[in-house]
Parts: sequence; C-alpha cells; structure tokens
Amino acid sequence: MSNGEVRGQDAGQHTASGTGEREWSAPIVNHLPVIPTAPPAATPVVVDGSVIPLPEERYLNRELSWLDFNSRVLSLAEDPSLPLLERAKFLAIFASNLDEFYMVRVAGLKRRDETGLSVRSADGLSPREQLALIGRRTQEIAEKHARTFLDKVLPQLAEEGISIIGWADLDADEEERLSAHFREQVFPVLTPLAVDPAHPFPYISGLSLNLAVTVKDSSTGGEHFARVKVPDNVDRFVRVNRTDSPATTPAFLPMEALIAAHLNALFPGMEIVEHHAFRITRNADFEVEEDRDEDLLQALERELARRRFGSPVRLEVADDMTEHMLELLLRELDVDPGDVIQVPGLLDLSCLWQVYGVDRANLKDAPFVPATHPAFGERETPKSVFSTLRDGDVLVHHPYDSFSTSVQRFIEQAAADPHVLAIKQTLYRTSGDSPIVNALIDAAEAGKQVVALVEIKARFDEQANIKWARKLEQAGVHVVYGLVGLKTHCKTCLVVRREGSAIRRYCHIGTGNYNPKTARLYEDVGLLTAAPEIGADLTDLFNSLTGYSRKAQYRNLLVAPYGVRDGIIKRIDAEVARQLEGKSAGVRLKANALVDEQVIDALYRASQAGVQVQVVVRGICALKPGVPGLSENIEVRSILGRFLEHSRILHFVGAEEFWIGSADMMHRNLDRRVEVMAQVKDPRLSRQLGDIFDSALDPTTRCWVLQSDGHWAASPARGESVREHQQELMRGRRAIGS
Repeated sequence: MSNGEVRGQDAGQHTASGTGEREWSAPIVNHLPVIPTAPPAATPVVVDGSVIPLPEERYLNRELSWLDFNSRVLSLAEDPSLPLLERAKFLAIFASNLDEFYMVRVAGLKRRDETGLSVRSADGLSPREQLALIGRRTQEIAEKHARTFLDKVLPQLAEEGISIIGWADLDADEEERLSAHFREQVFPVLTPLAVDPAHPFPYISGLSLNLAVTVKDSSTGGEHFARVKVPDNVDRFVRVNRTDSPATTPAFLPMEALIAAHLNALFPGMEIVEHHAFRITRNADFEVEEDRDEDLLQALERELARRRFGSPVRLEVADDMTEHMLELLLRELDVDPGDVIQVPGLLDLSCLWQVYGVDRANLKDAPFVPATHPAFGERETPKSVFSTLRDGDVLVHHPYDSFSTSVQRFIEQAAADPHVLAIKQTLYRTSGDSPIVNALIDAAEAGKQVVALVEIKARFDEQANIKWARKLEQAGVHVVYGLVGLKTHCKTCLVVRREGSAIRRYCHIGTGNYNPKTARLYEDVGLLTAAPEIGADLTDLFNSLTGYSRKAQYRNLLVAPYGVRDGIIKRIDAEVARQLEGKSAGVRLKANALVDEQVIDALYRASQAGVQVQVVVRGICALKPGVPGLSENIEVRSILGRFLEHSRILHFVGAEEFWIGSADMMHRNLDRRVEVMAQVKDPRLSRQLGDIFDSALDPTTRCWVLQSDGHWAASPARGESVREHQQELMRGRRAIGS
C-alpha cells in the first residue's frame, strides 16, 4: 500500500432518498458547462536577440515512465536490506499497480487505436506503437517480478518458517484435513462450466482467477474444455497449521492448488487431461455522458455496471500452459497474442497481502506511531483547535504528524462546538468506517449547516462514495456531486463559527484525502488557518461548487481548471526574470507526476536561462533532465519507501514563495479537475516546507535519479554513505514526541 495509488481502502457511501423534510432533499449537480481557459505559454528565453528553440523530441513517454515507476517499486522487493515481509508487500503492490495500469491506461490506448483516433503522444508515438512497447516492457518486468518472488522472497520466507506450498508437499494427515475442508467449504460454491455446442464459452470477469481444464470422456475418447472459477470471496490461500509447527510459522496452500487436486470431484467419470491457471484483465476506464444525463448518480451507476463487461486488455497465463490451450483462450476471449503475459509460478501476487498479515513483527518495519503536532499537544488546560489557530497558522506533515489529533480533531471539534454554524467539506476518498463522515453526520443532526461535496467519480471508489453520499444525505447533509465535466479533487474544509458578534472562518487545505487510514501510509502536508483572506476564498470556492457562481480568479489561491497552470508558469517565468537580472532564483517542485507539457516547457526555459530546477517526483516524469542546451540545470529524483510520497509542494526560491495543494502537473489535474493550491506565507511554516525539500534533495539521500535518456539510476552509488529521507523525518517526530 505504500507506493502505488492503492484505493481499496478509501471508502465512502449514498441512496437517493429525498424523503425527509430538509431544505434540500436531493443532491445537487451543477449542470452549467465549464470551459477551462487556455493559459499562456512560458515566456521564451531570448539570447542576443534570438529565441532559444526547444527541440521536438524533448519529452519522455508517460506510459513507459509509469512502467519505470513500477519497476522502482519492484526494486524495493529485491532490496535485501528491507524486512522480508515488507518485500513481499512490495511484490503485492507491484501486482495491484500493474492491474490498474492495464485497466485504465492500456485500455485507453486500445480504444484510441481501435477507433482510429491516432492522436500521437507528446513524444510522437501512435497508440499502436505505444502498445507494442508496453507489451514488451511488461513481459520483461512481469517475469522479473515473478522471478523475484520465486527465487528470492519465497525461499527466504521458507527459511523463516512461512511456506507457500503445493498439494504434493502435504503429508497424509494434511491431505485428509484439506480434502475435508474442500468438500465442506469449497466444493459447494464451485461451478464448473463446460464448453460445447450446448454450452457457449462462459463470460470471464475481470481480474478473476480461473482454471482452464481439459477433460476426456472415457467412453468416447472425446476431449472437452471446461472453466472453473477460483472463488474471489474467500482467501486466496488456505492456511495449513501444521501440528509440529508454531502458529507463527504457517504454510499456505493456494486455493487453485486445492481445487486442482480435486478436479475429479467436479468432473466424475471424466479423465483430467490438463489444467492451467489464467486471468483476464478488462477495460475499466469509462466516461459518463454528463451533458446527456440528468441524474449524474444514475448515469454513474449504469456505467459501473458496464465496467464488468469491458473488453479484454490482458491475458495472464501460467508459463506451463500448452499451446493448444492458449490458442483456445485467445480465440474464445478475443485477445490479441501481444496482450498475453506468461508468468512463472503464481498468478496475481497481490495475494501476498495475506502472507504479509502473518504476525511476525521481526519481519516487518518497526511500528511507527505518529506524534501529535506540538501546536495541538496536550496541556493541563485543554486548548481548542480554534483557539490554537487564532494564535497562528499550523502546518501538519502526515504521517509524521498525527492526522487524528490534528485534521480529524479539527472537524470533530467543529461538529461538536455549539458556536459553529456551518461546515463545508470536499470528500474525494475516505475510509470505510470514516470518523470524518460520522462527524459531518453528527454536525448535521445537531442543526448545523453541513455541505459535503462527494466526488462520486473517484476511480475505483465510485460505489463506496455513492454509498457515503446517500448516508450523508439521509442524515440531513447537503450533498453535492460537483461540476459537470470536472472531478473535484481539492482537499478543503471550511468551518464557519460565531464568536461574539463576529463571524470567523477556519480552514484546512491539504494535499491528501480526508482518510485516517491512508494518512498513516501516505506522506502529505496540510495548512490549518484562520486567515480571513483564505476563508473568503474558500467561501467563494464552495459557492462555485454548490451554486451557479462562475468565479475564476481568487485572491490567495490558485484554483484549477482556470488558474493553477497559469499561476505556476507565471511564477516560473518570474524566477527566469530574476535570474536574468542577476538575482537569486530557483524552482523546487515535489509532486506525484510531471507530465503537463506547458509546465515542462516553462521549466526547460528556466533551465536555459540558468535557473536551477530541482524536481522530486514519485511516479511519472515526462521531462528529460540534463540535456545540454535544454535542461542541464534540471535535476529529477524519485523517493520511494515505507510511505507513499504524495504531497505536492512548490518552492519559488527567488520570490521565497511556498505553495501546497492537491494538483499534480498533469493534464487531468490542470484542465479537468477542481484543484486548489494555497500559499504558505508564515515564515515558520515555510521553513518546515524548506526542510522537507532539503532532506529529499540532500546528495546523500537514497533515491533514484532520472538520466537524460529516461533511465533511472540508484543514488548514492553502492558503498557511499546513505541517509533515508523518511527515516530522518520519523526520527525528528519521535524526538518531538518524546
């Protein structure tokens, strides 16, 4: 869960009721069209009266860059210095990441290729050319992934007494016990499906694990194909607690191995000729026709139902599958041979999360308990969050600063405070049993005006967010879906409080979701403030999200889709002007992805002018650093580790401006989402953000450095002294909490 954008834990919920006698009984969708304005291009750099040109081939391919990112995740699984079960966890993350990449990115490329939309990527490749490169690269890293498990992690797990075994590894007593388990618990839920003139080839759901079976009729000698689906509502591994071993040294038998050993029970009277595991990945990328549909929620639910029937985009098969069996699957599933990934060993290593759950603390990272931020520390006389914020702004850095004693406490105190009149909040992803949602419900039931903008189009959390939205609405919360054509991705909360005869507004603007679970795993920053100008801007923003306001300019915020790209490029250009005037200048940028060509070109122009640019990017980067005459003043590095680096921070060095927010440097964030970036003005807090950059960019910090040819090189070199960025931050918080 540390380094892919893992979703399954972010949850939310809704039911369109409208039966209560509330002022607003139905969710609101703003149906007016939103057309982003085109921002200006970066100011050209002029030397001796001539504009320095930018070369045509100046971008890296974003899809291959993503595969490089997932390879860096895989390198963590290979790292012998990490605890063994953490390495197994990174194998699981790699697998889940690759599933989503195929369901969304590869699916999109296939759709463009099949429909003849031959729009080329920024680096000049057609969809078909990209698909060919992706297929070759994926086969390479998928095999490396499997071999890392089979040759490195699996044997070491066995040495530690944690075994993943086959049926042949069981003794007689174990076979008897597991055969009984099969008869009583597994056999009743299995449905073998034959394929013959009376039985068409069955529909194979996406990401399901299946056995392809060939059986022979002993009376006629005819061979037939059948499919057996491995149940996906039970654990993938059957835990074998061996009588001569302690509970902390279990053996795990894959469910497909248990089923394969008992195929005769499913096909009595038939001879089992062969059986092989396979898995299909389907297109899960869809678009809601928002302009056509009057009810966005119903439109989304309809499209979610269609997702199950998306076209195949990948077929994973065991590498021992016969050519005859593979040809049958390709024909019946209508899969291109180029979309086949042959895997040695187990398919779908995301199942290793179950192994990670073994209670072996010595094989995992040492527990880390986030510290309460000093501003919210316990005192003899408890101080409210509101009183603290009246004394000055607070910057929280998760997971090092506790989410529950800062942001969560802010919302819970607002819900319980009789002087609070209104709470307005955006919810993109939240946890299954969310204290944030519960606090909003409590506030609404206490008579406060509560608005929750629930983004029901958050990919792979759509069903959960619909459920949350319905639950909130039933409690009297004013539920808003957002703006047609845009996802609301910003992380904002506005609390309106009466204080004497005055009204004061308290705000939180962050880079991460309001999710207490992922706040312990994702690195994010957030600004808590009572600054009147920020409160006024958030008021205008929520009026745009809930009403018909078309405000595009804000006093102290950058808001996409109108102002984030424009504001960033304007500030990069200002650093160029400072550099050309001989003043101090520089740009430091931290994000999940750097893809937007206009922002990249602005950084190229800055480099050409001599501005030092330093980028810390977790995932995709389409910028080529270190190219003479173009980007020799740009350094790009990536840090992966125990926590998922998720914060977006910008530092314009000459202006001494720091900005934080929800937007990555990607088209979707800057053009098709509502995003908010806020300036952190307090020098105390700016120094904290500067310290994050200083640590991440320290020459001795372990990282990967992007080369001009797109290759990522581990740094520092082997044998040199190394510091761990996240470990340093954890040590700093432990010192504060001690």
